[in-house]
Amino acid sequence: MLETSQFLPFAAIALGLVLTPGPNMIYLVSRSVCQGPKAGMISLGGVALGFVFYMLFAALGITALLMAIPFAYDSLRFAGALYLLYLAWQAVRRDGSSPFQVRRLSRDSTPRLFAMGLLTSILNPKVAILYLSLLPQFIIPAHGHIFSQSLMLGLTQIIISVSVNALIAWSAASIAAFFGARPLWLTLQRWIMASVLAGLALRMAAEGRR
Repeated sequence: MLETSQFLPFAAIALGLVLTPGPNMIYLVSRSVCQGPKAGMISLGGVALGFVFYMLFAALGITALLMAIPFAYDSLRFAGALYLLYLAWQAVRRDGSSPFQVRRLSRDSTPRLFAMGLLTSILNPKVAILYLSLLPQFIIPAHGHIFSQSLMLGLTQIIISVSVNALIAWSAASIAAFFGARPLWLTLQRWIMASVLAGLALRMAAEGRR
C-alpha cells in the first residue's frame, strides 16, 4: 500500500518530467501540428503502450533486483541524476530548442502513427530512466508487496503522462502559435523546465537508499 510520502513526491516528479522537452513531446506536438489533433491522439496511444511496457518490465523483476543490490541501485540513481542534469543543460544551452519549435513531418496512416508513437516511447531514454532509476526509490518493502507498489506507481505515471500529453497534443497548434509569436516565452519555458530538472537531479543524488 502506498503512503502519501511515496505517492506525492513520485507524482510531482512524473509531472515535472512529462512537462520537460523530450522525444515524446516533440513527436506528439509535431505530429499534431502537421496532421491534426486526431493524429496526435493516435500517436499518444502508442506512447502510452510504451509506458505500459516499461511499467510491466519494472514490476516483474527489475525493481526487486535493484532493491537487493545496493551498488546497482546507487549506480542507476546517479546515472539518472546525471541524465536529468543533461536534459536541463539541453534546455538552456544557446542553441537549445523548445518542443514547440515544430519539425515538419509527412502524413502517416493510422497504424504507422500508432507504431511510431510506440517506438518513440520505447526508445525514449527519459522513460527508461524514470522506471529503472526513479521508481525504485519510492518502493518500500515494509509497506507491502513490491510488485503491487510498482504497479501503482507505474499507473500513476501513466495517468499523469497520458493526461498531460493529451492536452498538449490536442492544443499543440495553438500552443505552438502562441510561443512562435512570443520568443521571450519560449526562453522562459526552457529555463523553468531546466530548473525543475536540475532540482529533481539534485534531490535524486542527495537521497540515500530507502
